[in-house]
Amino acid sequence: MTTQVALVGGTGKLGTIIHAVIDELEGFEVSRVLTSNSDLSELAGADLVVDASTPQISIDVVRTAIEHGVNVLVATSGWSAERIALVRPLVESAGTGVVFIPNFSLGSVLGSALAAAAAPFFGSAEIIEAHRETKIDSPSGTAVRTAELIAAARLEQGPVSAPHADQRARGQQVGSVPIHSLRRPGVVAKQEVILSGPGESLTFTHDTIEPALAYAPGIRLAVPFAVQATGVIVGLENMIDIGIRS
Repeated sequence: MTTQVALVGGTGKLGTIIHAVIDELEGFEVSRVLTSNSDLSELAGADLVVDASTPQISIDVVRTAIEHGVNVLVATSGWSAERIALVRPLVESAGTGVVFIPNFSLGSVLGSALAAAAAPFFGSAEIIEAHRETKIDSPSGTAVRTAELIAAARLEQGPVSAPHADQRARGQQVGSVPIHSLRRPGVVAKQEVILSGPGESLTFTHDTIEPALAYAPGIRLAVPFAVQATGVIVGLENMIDIGIRS
């Protein structure tokens, strides 16, 4: 039996990449492509909804899919832990599954995991992320997820040191970690996590150079996983054993 996929935001940059990957997956077919202006009632009857829309409508896509009893793979940025908490009771009540993927790049997942594993050994952590000027949300979902992982890894040590965090130029704090967002031409996606301690610093840098090549392996993992998922699952790291423990 072929799994029928409803792809929301399928005409955007990421949606186009996801569509191409699904076309190559055995047993999967994109049976309908929705834009931001489509009627979400079209999600009914799909076996899986893949959301690559915008932060503004993503919440409606997820809620509508849950109401129809359809699992969702969320590739849209802008989903913080607080926002995910809003849909968790709906997912549990419906008995469906929603998988949130802040970044499909395996290198990005490894970089965030490494930063989280190292974070308990450093008192300071800051994130600088850069995307093309057309990205409409900031900070990026990847940066938010990285900060949340760092905060979780430091439960025993407590929040990182972020002096003068009340000043706007110090960035937006997520889990006590300041995030600085750059939006400029000539860049696809880049993230630096800078950990600092007495007399030293450690920096983890990840660059996305060619999105179609970087995201394809993660998409191939996430789509079949999302069909069988139950509950709320966040991060590609749940689908692979990267061998790193915080």
